[in-house]
Parts: sequence; structure tokens; C-alpha cells
Amino acid sequence: MSISITVRPKTCYRTTEACEIVGISRSTLLRWIRDGILEDASLRDRRGWRLFTKADIERIEDEVHKVNRSKSGEVGGV
Repeated sequence: MSISITVRPKTCYRTTEACEIVGISRSTLLRWIRDGILEDASLRDRRGWRLFTKADIERIEDEVHKVNRSKSGEVGGV
């Protein structure tokens, strides 16, 4: 069950919700951020937890597609 949050009128998702949307584990997302593969979320809630916008979700999905293409042996997006 995903519960979105509205911040500065953007719909935002917590880390676990963002991972559920794109189909990856929380540890994978945090590793990609730590390794510089993805930029960290620019928004945080009052506890300091990451909040991902729809644009952030799209960037994460793009990375998931890149990984899936490379696993399937596709080169250059073919």
C-alpha cells in the first residue's frame, strides 16, 4: 500500500514506496545512491527521511531499464 505525501505541491514517496513502484529492493536503491549511480533525493521530511518526486521515480526507472537491458545482453538500447 503506497501512501504519497504532498510537499511544496509535489507528490512525494518515501524510500520503500519508491522501490515498490520501480520494482527494486531498498538496499539496491541505497547502494546506487551511495555509489553515485543515482543522485540522492533532494527533499526530506521533518525526520530527515528521503522523499522521492515523480521525476526522481522516473530517473530510478531509467536506471532499472539500463540494468535490465545489460542483463539481457542488449547493447545500445536495441
